[in-house]
Amino acid sequence: MLQAQVAQSADFGMNTEILHRVFGEHAEEAVISVKAELKRLEHQLSRFVPGSEISRINQAAGKETVTISPETYEVLSGAIRFSQISQGLFDISIGPLVDLWDYKHAIRAPEETRIQQVLPLVNFHDLIMDTKRQAAGLRTRGQSIDLGGIGKGYAGDCCIRILQQYGIVSAFVSIGGNVSVLGNKPDHSPWRVGIRHPRRDCLMGMVEATHQAVVTSGDYERYFVDQTGKRQHHILNPTTGRPAESGLISVTVVADSALTADALSTAIFVAGMERGLGFLAQVPGAEAVLVDKDQRVFITRGLKGCCQTAQGIRANLI
Repeated sequence: MLQAQVAQSADFGMNTEILHRVFGEHAEEAVISVKAELKRLEHQLSRFVPGSEISRINQAAGKETVTISPETYEVLSGAIRFSQISQGLFDISIGPLVDLWDYKHAIRAPEETRIQQVLPLVNFHDLIMDTKRQAAGLRTRGQSIDLGGIGKGYAGDCCIRILQQYGIVSAFVSIGGNVSVLGNKPDHSPWRVGIRHPRRDCLMGMVEATHQAVVTSGDYERYFVDQTGKRQHHILNPTTGRPAESGLISVTVVADSALTADALSTAIFVAGMERGLGFLAQVPGAEAVLVDKDQRVFITRGLKGCCQTAQGIRANLI
């Protein structure tokens, strides 16, 4: 057992609940630093914070590029990588579509004519990255970046890096359900990360993780039911402008990086099982738990032995 202090906290930031469980000699100081870093990142990366680097890029769309910090450049570069892997099914230039659907207030889907007007603004190829100047920009007025599918993952990776700088070897960080774990639990056993059932108020199963990230994308996280009784969830397909209908209702990705797990879970959810597994195969070490619309559960072979489903739920190995 680790003979060290434990620091635990529950906060609200990045528009979600943030939990920390940190074990080590400098646990308290480490958590204070992690909290400060998350606040700094939110003020840098959130498009809803006036003056953030992402806000400045969005405001300058179609006009000029904006000099940005190394962190913002890293996130945008990572986003482009996963846009390329997913052939555009993951796309951070989806901001105009997210605004159109307005999930905080919507009770009905936008008119198809409005969707078709906005769709041409969604194109990751229009994100300009100037390596020499460390600057970024968007080609067309009205375009905007939304980091909802990758920002919390990047923040989780930053938390783990800071904890390591303090000599922490055992920690659990959850940013809105995006989980990053450092090392094992203090008793040397792996961390057990629960996976929510997409249609019931309970856990569907759990994954054992050691120094990994576990991130889930599902159609149950944010949605409204429209006047026809259809569930309109928040994970939009950048090619149709509508909520993804790929046959999947939940995708959990386990990877070495939370940024990777965050972006991949979104891309696979939009792509569907067959195409999504092709994306997964391009990222060494990444594994997944998939739930289809019939509530059948599928796990990739790398999770055999470390993924357990709840009683009565059968997992199919793929």
